[in-house]
Amino acid sequence: MNLTTPRSILRRFAPGLAMLGALLVQLPAQAQGIYLCTDAEGRRVLTDSYKNGCKTLDISNNVGTPIPAPRKGGARAPSPPPTTPAAFPKVNDAEQKARDSDRRGILEEELRTEKKKLAEMKKEFNNGEPERQGNERNYAKYQERVEQMKDSINRAEKNIEALEREIANIK
Repeated sequence: MNLTTPRSILRRFAPGLAMLGALLVQLPAQAQGIYLCTDAEGRRVLTDSYKNGCKTLDISNNVGTPIPAPRKGGARAPSPPPTTPAAFPKVNDAEQKARDSDRRGILEEELRTEKKKLAEMKKEFNNGEPERQGNERNYAKYQERVEQMKDSINRAEKNIEALEREIANIK
């Protein structure tokens, strides 16, 4: 049997072609079931199931249409200021100052602890040459522990910087 005849090629690819054809037939059918509805709060919602009062969107002509890029330097409508719900709890100034004071105390305590931990790690690190431990006869184990110590010191320094930034942001 010769596998290069047109008939043999068609037999080989027929299942894939049938699947492709089925997909191409389904695409337009799926694209027609998009509806624009307005919910109880007045928001516009896109959905694929029809409800009373929804408008059918014709998107078949928009397939492949490029979306325009936003204009540079164009005037935008100002966004409305954020609003809070009427039932949102409000905190008076004195209580907020007390909370900020508590927060500052907690952060300062964490900062002291982190600085103390960093000083101990640096002392143990001994400028990159910590004392070898009994189980570190293998130099690779020693180097691995030195690298872990470097990572721990860097992490502690970053934690200190973050805590200092956080304290500076408290009003």
